[in-house]
Amino acid sequence: MSNPHQHNEEHFSGSEMVRDAVIGMSDGLTVPFALAAGLTGASQGNDIIITAGLAEIVAGSIAMGLGGYLAGKTEIDHYASELRREYLEVDLYPEKEKQEVREVFEEYGLSKASTEAIVNELSQNKDKWVQFMMRYELGLEKPDINRARESALTIGLSYIIGGIVPLSAYFPIFTDNAKDGLFYSCIITAVCLLVFGYFKTKIIGQPPIYGAIKTLLIGAVAAFAAFGIARLIGG
Repeated sequence: MSNPHQHNEEHFSGSEMVRDAVIGMSDGLTVPFALAAGLTGASQGNDIIITAGLAEIVAGSIAMGLGGYLAGKTEIDHYASELRREYLEVDLYPEKEKQEVREVFEEYGLSKASTEAIVNELSQNKDKWVQFMMRYELGLEKPDINRARESALTIGLSYIIGGIVPLSAYFPIFTDNAKDGLFYSCIITAVCLLVFGYFKTKIIGQPPIYGAIKTLLIGAVAAFAAFGIARLIGG
């Protein structure tokens, strides 16, 4: 029998992989779409649009993936650097580090006696002491050592998947001219942007309808700007 007074907390617990997929998919849907629209505005043929689009997807996925890798590697290196510094400070300035622990607990209103008991107990284990300082003084969580590689792979693949969606409308199986390709691309991409925006905001607890509309508008503005500039330059 369930407890009627039981409280189940509902918080977003999405992994960092979900965040990386969102980053890659978001750019993948908008950038190649805007490029294809721009080339259509310049009256380019489907072959050129497909070739340029595929080249952009490859280059974009590599650039995005590399950016994700460097960000993850920087996070790992930063944590390792701060960890070494914290161990050194615990060895050289133990009383100063103990005072910093006291200040953390004093912010929560613990009594002086309780704070001293915790400080004395915690300082008996250097590793736990340093871990406490890393988390509560510096606000740093230990990153996954495989984070950089996984981030690069997730972002890169998500970008490719997202980029193929708007470009696929220009393939011969759908149409043989750029204007029809743009028409179908707009429909396909609009639907995907709405669905993507809806679920992206839903999983983080935000209003999904608002997120879907906002995501669609961002893609539409990017495509319209690229199309307009290309037509202006191309006469």
